[in-house]
Amino acid sequence: MDSDQILKELQFKAVRSSGPGGQHVNKTASKIELSFNIQDSEGLRLEEKNRLEKKLASRISSDGILILQCDETRSQHRNKKLVVERLLELLLENLKVPKARKKTKPSKSVIEKRLKAKQNNALKKASRRPPKID
Repeated sequence: MDSDQILKELQFKAVRSSGPGGQHVNKTASKIELSFNIQDSEGLRLEEKNRLEKKLASRISSDGILILQCDETRSQHRNKKLVVERLLELLLENLKVPKARKKTKPSKSVIEKRLKAKQNNALKKASRRPPKID
């Protein structure tokens, strides 16, 4: 993943933010919408694109565009910085390849301990039963 190339490919749109702010909120566009087309990106390899398509399928639009929004602060510049950080973090998190699980065999002592505990439990429950009358 080439983050410098990805940063060049991002598209930003400033929108009016919702929430409190009085008259000021009605005249400033401080909310930022970031758009990133994963398939057309030159900063990602083919296998990275496929992995992101699978992992982020619910967040990608039908056009194949990943859209993130930020309206946490009143500053457009800070919102832009925050949404870019979020995107890079999201991409890095979803590009990690999980480690393959190695099957292990339990040791003899662990097996014996489990069987002994099982036997003790069975004896405990058997002693609770009423005695058999022949």
